[in-house]
Amino acid sequence: MQAYLRDPHVQLMLRAKDGDESAFTDLVMAYQDRLIAVFTHILGDQDAAQDLTQDVFLRVYRARNGYQPTAKFSTWLFRIANNLASNSRRMKSRRKEVPLEPKESDSTAARPGLHVVAEKSGLMPSRIAASAELREVIRGALETLNERQKLAVLLNKFEEMSYEDIGETMELSSAAVKSLLARAREVLRDKLEQYVR
Repeated sequence: MQAYLRDPHVQLMLRAKDGDESAFTDLVMAYQDRLIAVFTHILGDQDAAQDLTQDVFLRVYRARNGYQPTAKFSTWLFRIANNLASNSRRMKSRRKEVPLEPKESDSTAARPGLHVVAEKSGLMPSRIAASAELREVIRGALETLNERQKLAVLLNKFEEMSYEDIGETMELSSAAVKSLLARAREVLRDKLEQYVR
């Protein structure tokens, strides 16, 4: 038995293939927030990230009858996500868009993850500001990576994928992934050095 057949998410997808709607719902619940987070980092736009996440699950649902497990489910899912993100970036680069500046009162709405309530968290305002600043610095550093480096870093650090799984997702060899991540780490180290002393 192939190791990936023991993957509980492969089993859920096989149940979804057999018509089990609750199995598909379980897959959505397991991966929805993870996909939104990865897409938000890649695209820098949470609304677009949510739309793409819906597109991923729509494609997975439409492909369920022909699904054949040849890898871990997450690898297959993130390959679909990678292809959709690449298509989205290509389409976006063809259109000339002028970003609207958020209103002063909307500054936290434009940056997900900054909705921290000081009373509940017990954090001092200076710590909140420092934490928000560091997140912005990290986000900015990630933006300096090329698309392939950024995706490799996100899959490695946030999804904890192995080089082999990242390679399958991005259609690269493990050696190419290792090289891609090494270059990305070098860029990030240069950008973040003054913040992590």
